[in-house]
Amino acid sequence: MSDFKVFDYMAKHEFEQVVYFYDRTTGLKGVTVIHNTTLGPALGGTRLWNYESEDDAVLDCLRLARGMTYKAAAAGLNLGGGKTVLIGDATKVKSEAYFRALGRYVQSLNGRYITAEDVNTNTKDMNYIHMETDYVVGLEGKSGNPSPITALGAFYGIKSALKQKFGCEDISKYTFAIQGAGQTGYYLTEYLLEENAKKIYFSEINPKHIERMKQEHPEVEFVDPDKLFGLDVDVLSPCALGGVLNSDTIPQIKAKIIAGTANNVLLDEDTHGNMIKERGILYAPDFVINAGGLINVYYELMNQPKEKVLADIKLIYDRLLEIYQISEQENIHTQLAAKVFAKKRIQTIKNLHDNYIPR
Repeated sequence: MSDFKVFDYMAKHEFEQVVYFYDRTTGLKGVTVIHNTTLGPALGGTRLWNYESEDDAVLDCLRLARGMTYKAAAAGLNLGGGKTVLIGDATKVKSEAYFRALGRYVQSLNGRYITAEDVNTNTKDMNYIHMETDYVVGLEGKSGNPSPITALGAFYGIKSALKQKFGCEDISKYTFAIQGAGQTGYYLTEYLLEENAKKIYFSEINPKHIERMKQEHPEVEFVDPDKLFGLDVDVLSPCALGGVLNSDTIPQIKAKIIAGTANNVLLDEDTHGNMIKERGILYAPDFVINAGGLINVYYELMNQPKEKVLADIKLIYDRLLEIYQISEQENIHTQLAAKVFAKKRIQTIKNLHDNYIPR
């Protein structure tokens, strides 16, 4: 019997709502978590994964939803944080009925939560969800696949980290190791190649993604996933799943900068955030550097043009510099500094709304 206690975790991290759902017709099963709606409705993607246990699924969803709150706040968006995880094998469970069933559960939350695509879900799936609810973004013909925009934000974030660490953001002077080449890692590689990156290594577990990279960019060198963290490079870019920065991997890292697109990269934020700081490595906080996809769908909600999206994506560069300054001034690791940055905005807006004004 697991000793994980959902209500204790919710109380500790100030969650608002955890919703379990099951559809007997399609076998859909999962959970939606709403962390904080101070700034606006909770927004976060739907992740489909074959979790080893239900507790693993719930904990992943809780962590991801909380990260979305900070991501939206740090990006200056009027959104809260939420997430949905579905438990199942993506090669077997996906269908129109499956995602329409999910759409009905999203609709039942009456706008408190807005979903989008995430790991193992795509724009086609979102269109099925849209048949049952309007509370979905990332639709075909609108903002679409968020991966290129997320990667673009990370690209600006990497340049910001290079400026902070080395005083020069010229991509052509540096070497990179990218973990994951399926979506955001693939697009990030292309952005770095366009700026003539000195050398790029990548690791990947999906044979199709490995072959695509080898065919399209033979100059990008494949390395076994267990060797990536020990490469002698300037920048390590985690662009796969979370928890990869931990007590086993951090001692291996030779890179002076860690900056990528993956969520919840630190297995334990305080323990491993401090480990990275003590080793003199500059860490670009995940929920700040990878906010491009969220910014993209936010402007879809606001019916704003693409030019507005791209202008806001560039601000990731400046936000990170401000967070690094907080880190230095308060002598705290950068992930904690990013939370200070985000929580300040949440608290300010919360106080602003203390008085009632009809609209």
